[in-house]
Amino acid sequence: MEQARARDLPLPQPHGSARVPVQGRPGAEHQEQARGEHTHNEPPAPRLVQRHSVRGQILDALRTALVDGDLVPGEVYSAPVLGERYGVSATPVREAMQQLVMEGAVEVVLNRGFRVVRRSARELAELAEVRALIEVPVMLRLARTVPADRWRSLRPLAEATAAAAATGDRSTYAETDRAFHRAVLSLAGNEQLLAVADDLHRRSQWPLTSTPATRRADLIADAAEHTALLDALVAEDLAVVQSLVREHFAGSDT
Repeated sequence: MEQARARDLPLPQPHGSARVPVQGRPGAEHQEQARGEHTHNEPPAPRLVQRHSVRGQILDALRTALVDGDLVPGEVYSAPVLGERYGVSATPVREAMQQLVMEGAVEVVLNRGFRVVRRSARELAELAEVRALIEVPVMLRLARTVPADRWRSLRPLAEATAAAAATGDRSTYAETDRAFHRAVLSLAGNEQLLAVADDLHRRSQWPLTSTPATRRADLIADAAEHTALLDALVAEDLAVVQSLVREHFAGSDT
C-alpha cells in the first residue's frame, strides 16, 4: 500500500537530479584533481555541493506536495520509494524529510519511513495568533517610519500574489504570499525576525485535509488585502493599516 501510494503522487521531477556514476579505477579522481584536470565524466564541482543541491530541490518539491495535499496527512511514505519517483537515491529524500521533521510537517515512523502529521483547526488558529503577535506590531511600526516610495516598490510582489490567486494554485500562491510578507518584514532589518516569521508562515500554509479545496475566491480575497495594505501605507493612513493587518491575520489560513 505504501508503494502504491507513492506511485500515485503527482510529484514533479526535479531538474538536474540524475545520479552521476563514479567511473575509473579507485583513487583516479584524486590523481586527476592533483593534476588540476577533469574528465568529461567528472563534474568539476565537489559531490557534496551537488548532493546538497539535489536535497534542496527535493525539499522544495516535498513542501509543494504538502501544500497541495499530494502528501496525505496520516499516510506513511518511505524514502526509497519517493527516491525512485524523483529519480534520485533515498539519501537526499531522507535528508529533506529530516528537515520537514524539524519543521513539524512529518514524523519518523521506525523502520517504515515518514508520516505526514495531521493538522487541527486549533493548531492553525494558534499559528495565526502567534504570527499576528509578531508581525502586526512590526508592520505598525514600519507604517510610521518607512517612506511611501519604499512601499510602492513592493507593488510587483503584491501583484504576483494576485496573479497566483487568480489561477487557484495553492502552492504558487503560498510562495508569492511568503515573498510579500518577507519583503515587508525585511524593512525592519531584523534577520531573526524574518527567520521566525517565515517558519511560522510556512507552517500555517499546510492544509488540514488530504484533499484541500482550492478556494480560489479565498485566495483572491487574501491577495486583495496585500494591495489594500500597500495603498494605505502609501497614503500613511495608520488607522486603515491597523485595521487591515489585524483582519488579515484574523482570517488567515493561507
